[in-house]
Amino acid sequence: MNFSMRGIRGATCVSANDAAEILEATTELLQEIKQKNSLARDDIAAVIFSMTEDLDAVFPAEAARRLGWTYVPLFCTREINVPGALPRCVRVLMLVNTAKTQREIRHIYLKEAAALRTDLQD
Repeated sequence: MNFSMRGIRGATCVSANDAAEILEATTELLQEIKQKNSLARDDIAAVIFSMTEDLDAVFPAEAARRLGWTYVPLFCTREINVPGALPRCVRVLMLVNTAKTQREIRHIYLKEAAALRTDLQD
């Protein structure tokens, strides 16, 4: 089987800058990406998280650590503050090793973040 590195995008939103809510939403997003793309933990090469500047209560990478992703490299950063951008948004770029083509990858956008990529929704 021929494996390639692919990027999987996803995003979700929270209603408040609350650590528990951010972790819960991020956990849901990561699990959905993993399930919809039939990934094993060892398939995940790295994950980059970003949050809008109105969120700073917790590092979203903590959600991945709580899922047991101990050896997956994780990185958190701040999203660019573009006027009119979706507020209270957590975004993720997951780099994975997979036999899937780019067209077969399932990008996951939950809650209000579904509006970011309507072209990729089921």
